[in-house]
Amino acid sequence: MEEKILLNVKNLKKYFPVSGGILEREKKFVKAVDDVSFSIRKGETFGLVGESGCGKSTTGRTLIRLYDVTEGTIEYDGVDISKMKEKELFPYRKKIQMIYQDPYASLDARMTVADIIGEPLEVHHIASGSKKQEIIYDLLGKVGLKKDYASRYAHEFSGGQRQRIGIARALAVQPEFIICDEPISALDVSIQAQVVNLLEDFQDEMGFTYLFIAHDLSMVKHISDRIGVMYLGKLVEVTESDELYDHPLHPYTKALLSAIPIPDPRLTRSMKREILEGDVPSPLNPPSGCRFRTRCKYATKKCAEVEPEMKEIEKGHFCACHLYEK
Repeated sequence: MEEKILLNVKNLKKYFPVSGGILEREKKFVKAVDDVSFSIRKGETFGLVGESGCGKSTTGRTLIRLYDVTEGTIEYDGVDISKMKEKELFPYRKKIQMIYQDPYASLDARMTVADIIGEPLEVHHIASGSKKQEIIYDLLGKVGLKKDYASRYAHEFSGGQRQRIGIARALAVQPEFIICDEPISALDVSIQAQVVNLLEDFQDEMGFTYLFIAHDLSMVKHISDRIGVMYLGKLVEVTESDELYDHPLHPYTKALLSAIPIPDPRLTRSMKREILEGDVPSPLNPPSGCRFRTRCKYATKKCAEVEPEMKEIEKGHFCACHLYEK
């Protein structure tokens, strides 16, 4: 029996208008997310990786509809939410939650922990009064914090503790799908493992579905069932986590994996590194054809003329590269 698809993204685009020219009349667009398609099964963790500025976070914020969709569809549990007005979206705000990258910026400094975690409970009419207080204490316990912390303010906590508060806020409305937007990038390495283990425990206990956005490839492998690799607003490869690390196909994926540090100096010296040359092109004026061609040593004339399509090269392993076209 095939696993249920919870989120199905088709040809998603998010463009940001930018004015240019002498009189600011020239209209250009930053193509932050450009024709991205993928699906996430219920109960799995889908990792999204790539360099800074590739469109990972914009994808997550567009999925939760913090940004309006330029083109494409976002089907959640079979329902297209991409063009819904805020009133129609309200029930889905409860089902889809987000854990933000910066625990210092994502919590209101003027609110106590109880206010931060309790606000979603009131907005969605889940609980108030003593019942709300009981839920807040329970959530603090689940994320490993004392209930005495409820009366404190965000600035009184460390980065790891703040992120736990952010996780408690996301859990408050009992969501089905959680977008984790680089939730560990601002934390110390020892704290990163604690937060990831916490997320995995909650998934086992409550059956959450995650979109885990990160640039730490080793951590993404640890937590993800499948992984999508993004470059300059495009998905270039999607497959199972182990398959991606054992048999990467796209030259960009190979370069990312070879950059992972290995805690063995002798093995590191003997390894052949895939070094990327040049800078990431501007999303205002991306290269024609394959967007990676300006940094790819395998680029041919066809790469400049024809944009490669995402195709299934092996069972469950999709890649957008002319190298694998028959």
